[in-house]
Amino acid sequence: MKMLYGVLAVLGLVLPYGAFLPWLLDNSLDIPRLLTEAFSSRIGAFAWLDVLIAAIVLLVFIWTDGRRQGVRNLWLPTLGTCTVGVSFGLPLFLLMRTVHRDNQNA
Repeated sequence: MKMLYGVLAVLGLVLPYGAFLPWLLDNSLDIPRLLTEAFSSRIGAFAWLDVLIAAIVLLVFIWTDGRRQGVRNLWLPTLGTCTVGVSFGLPLFLLMRTVHRDNQNA
């Protein structure tokens, strides 16, 4: 599972930024334009709101489950979720939790 979570974390970082970086290079960090384009249609708003709620749920999960399991450096998947998204933060946290469990059982 560690290999799978690692691969998914890398994909969760590379694929979203592969789509975002060209936009960022063309538009700089124009937050009003980003929000306008993201919410320019109902389906876009649906997708972004879905991701926002998923990110909030993931952050709660990272901190509650991570503390209960004794996982260290919970700021890493938190930062990953806030700067990249759920596609990176979730597999990163699952990788960290799996590594932590394996180290405890060794």
